[in-house]
Amino acid sequence: MDRLGSFSNDPSDKPPCRGCSSYLMEPYIKCAECGPPPFFLCLQTSDFPVLDPSWTAQEEMALLEAVMDCGFGNWQDVANQMCTKTKEECEKHYMKHFINNPLFASTLLNLKQAEEAKTADTAIPFHSTDDPPRPTFDSLLSRDMAGYMPARADFIEEFDNYAEWDLRDIDFVEDDSDILHALKMAVVDIYHSRLKERQRRKKIIRDHGLINLRKFQLMERRYPKEVQDLYETMRRFARIVGPMEHDKFIESHALEFELRREIKRLQEYRTAGITNFCSARTYDHLKKTREEERLKRTMLSEVLQYIQDSSACQQWLRRQADIDSGLSPSIPMASNSGRRSAPPLNLTGLPGTEKLNEKEKELCQMVRLVPGAYLEYKSALLNECNKQGGLRLAQARALIKIDVNKTRKIYDFLIREGYITKG
Repeated sequence: MDRLGSFSNDPSDKPPCRGCSSYLMEPYIKCAECGPPPFFLCLQTSDFPVLDPSWTAQEEMALLEAVMDCGFGNWQDVANQMCTKTKEECEKHYMKHFINNPLFASTLLNLKQAEEAKTADTAIPFHSTDDPPRPTFDSLLSRDMAGYMPARADFIEEFDNYAEWDLRDIDFVEDDSDILHALKMAVVDIYHSRLKERQRRKKIIRDHGLINLRKFQLMERRYPKEVQDLYETMRRFARIVGPMEHDKFIESHALEFELRREIKRLQEYRTAGITNFCSARTYDHLKKTREEERLKRTMLSEVLQYIQDSSACQQWLRRQADIDSGLSPSIPMASNSGRRSAPPLNLTGLPGTEKLNEKEKELCQMVRLVPGAYLEYKSALLNECNKQGGLRLAQARALIKIDVNKTRKIYDFLIREGYITKG
């Protein structure tokens, strides 16, 4: 839509509408393909249908304005503001034509795919003009973002935060000696070098997209475990090679990992005497069948070992239910070799049990840990993980002065449930 600023205030000086022959008034439409002369169409006469025969263009505009003013879902207020449609009519029309419209959905999907294709082979830098999350002060996300303030594109606490203190008492006066003047200038030069280092670190954070730490971690987790380990090792060199070169290096290594895995699979086929893909599919099917048979035999041996112990039998049944539903086993089975393991801890009546979820209760029962102690250990590990941005098993054992096996089980449980991340 063009503006009418190029025309004078006299209505007769404005071009006429090709639809109603009246003088144009904003807002109006100018065809981008017609002309010359240009084709103008005003929106003052909007009693024609657009999306629905029973809805005029004026009512469509009024509906959109009412939803913007009253908020999505407040259909009674929207209907009251429109005055021409009921609450049910407004909701049905808006959901049909503006939410569930397949034309709009396909258009948005094409725009999204075009944007992804445009940035598929490039790094994802962060610019100060972007709109990162705006968490509340002192929240977990705010601490993950190192106190970043999006509105100012700055941090609450800077690198070398007290660099300005060295200049607060410096005052240049005319009667300074040459040596004293040179000394003050040297202090100023040192301050400038510290500011340059601060800006250099900010540039690295922005270029590599490290402001939103959770988004960065989700991108990192899409790689296999071997590539994630390389990503962690090579992160310290990212500042040297730049964001695009660093991402291309990681992607090339991920591709190399996939190629090595395929080569290993082809070598397995060749060792088995397979020379075509039809035979390979048959081989994979038979291999899967053999693995399932082997698993069944293992399951039978476990039943024979634990059938005499009612609590262990219940654990085994839960574990098999997890396997059948496609989940990873939440309860590891204790080995029956050697001395007999202690029975699960009874949590009935213990303080703090009501604060635990079902999985945490099962962990405390198996590890034989009272709920109060577990909650203290969990809080300590969470706080340390938030401070460090991750937590290693060695750090967890240094924080929790209990049996190392119990610490390992607590650490693995918190990692599996997403409470903490590996450092």
